[in-house]
Amino acid sequence: MPLVLRVDPERPNPEAIAQAAAAIRRGDLVGMPTETVYGLAGDALNPAAIARIYAAKGRPSHNPLIAHVADREQARRYASHWPHQAEALAARFWPGPLTLVVRRSPEVPDELTAGLDTVGLRVPHHPVALALIRAVGRPLAAPSANRFTEVSPVTAEQVARGLGAGVSLILDAGRTEVGIESTVVAVTGDGVTLLRPGMIHRHMLEEVVGPVRLAATATSEDAPRPAPGMTPRHYAPRARLRIVSASVLRELARGASGPPGEGAVGAPGASEKRGSVGGAGSVSPWGAVTWSIPVPSGVTFGRRLPSSAGAYASELYDALHAADHAGCAELLVEAVPESREWDAVRDRLTRAAHPAAPAPEAQSSEPGGSGQP
Repeated sequence: MPLVLRVDPERPNPEAIAQAAAAIRRGDLVGMPTETVYGLAGDALNPAAIARIYAAKGRPSHNPLIAHVADREQARRYASHWPHQAEALAARFWPGPLTLVVRRSPEVPDELTAGLDTVGLRVPHHPVALALIRAVGRPLAAPSANRFTEVSPVTAEQVARGLGAGVSLILDAGRTEVGIESTVVAVTGDGVTLLRPGMIHRHMLEEVVGPVRLAATATSEDAPRPAPGMTPRHYAPRARLRIVSASVLRELARGASGPPGEGAVGAPGASEKRGSVGGAGSVSPWGAVTWSIPVPSGVTFGRRLPSSAGAYASELYDALHAADHAGCAELLVEAVPESREWDAVRDRLTRAAHPAAPAPEAQSSEPGGSGQP
């Protein structure tokens, strides 16, 4: 298991920061708290360290990494072109949960960017992250510190549980504040495009730079993504997550049996897994996450989250981790409002509810097959 060093989130211990910085300079990986989620930090200019990040996460090479920098001056160093929109957005929202995708400088390695000519840059709003970046003296690649497609960690314990020996050291600064990943926008000289929604909403961006486009969907499963978080399934717990209406949860609260039908997003047909969720005849542990109604009784795990988008987001991933820790096979999540303040939360829940890809068929172990472990 990794070494865990407890640090004050506001005044981090210089010795702990120095120890973590030394690990990163050696090419090791460090669990780093930010205001959004915990990141798996490595030297963003070291191809070998970047390769270790991809391996630890099981992340496909077409998914680029974000480089975390100390300030705007350092960000401009790694951009070949810094449009006026990038400067305006950085001035307004940095340090903070906003990533700017710009044309990259030659100093940025291909391994960081999935071979694209752009790089994502962010100044985190967290004293521990900033202290570590400054101590290393180089940008840090720091995707969420979890296995690919799984729920991002918001505590050091979740990092250790999810990655184990994949991370050498974790700086434990307590639970993160924002709770979901940064907003990502492309600013490449021909306008501004929203690539991933976050708690800096589209209308907030438009107040600074005018109209903001929405990103097109990738045309190929293996095509390089311009930003992280753009695969159909992401942020998913081990439990099968289904988004349902409040009325479905009310029926369950009244003791209705069987799985949800009408009102469920991506719910199975009425004949599938009958009785697997709630009521008499339940055959698998299930949980519920609500925000506008009480949690139904009889659940293995239940949590009612706040009714404001920001507060809900800050607690969402912790709830998903807790549902997995409780052993839930199914997790019913009450649908959130359609208003723009909830865009990022809806994005995370929709991707978490996306069906998992079927496991590849076992390869033959006969001569000529590829039955390697």
